[in-house]
Amino acid sequence: MDIEHMNKPHQRVGSISNAHVGKDFETTALRVFAEKGVYLQGDLKLPVGVADNKKLHAFDLGCDKQKIIVECKCHRWTAPNENVPSAKLTVWNEAMYYFLVAPEGYRKILLVLRDVSEKRRETLADYYVRTYGHLVPEDVEIWEVDEDGQEVRAIL
Repeated sequence: MDIEHMNKPHQRVGSISNAHVGKDFETTALRVFAEKGVYLQGDLKLPVGVADNKKLHAFDLGCDKQKIIVECKCHRWTAPNENVPSAKLTVWNEAMYYFLVAPEGYRKILLVLRDVSEKRRETLADYYVRTYGHLVPEDVEIWEVDEDGQEVRAIL
C-alpha cells in the first residue's frame, strides 16, 4: 500500500472518497434507468416501518409517481485476495429490510456494481443471492451493472 493510502486503508484506490464513489455510481444508475424510460430522483423519502411505527427513510433513487424505489451499492470483492466483503454485505441485508418495510405497491430494485471474482468464478451479486437469497423479499429485483453503465443484468 502506498503512503497516500496508508491513512485511508478502506478508501477505494483512485477515488476522492467512498462517498464520491457512491454518488458517481448513483449518477450512472440514473442514466441506466433513464435509458429504459424510467426517470428517478435522488433521496426519495418514504415512510418505512412495522405496524404503525413509521419513520422516513431516504432511498437512494426513486419516483413516487412511477412507484419505484432503488438502493444502489457500489461494492467490490475485498482486495487483494478477492475475499468476501462481509461487512459491506450486511448493508445489502439492511437494504432488504428497508424494502420489506417500505410502502406496498412500489417496485423495489437493488442495483449493484458488477464485480467478478476470478478466484470464485462469480460476481458479488451472484454470491449474495446464493448465500443470502433467503433474506431477499419476493418482490425485490436485483440488478447488476458494469462500471460505465453499458451492461445491465437482472439477477432476480
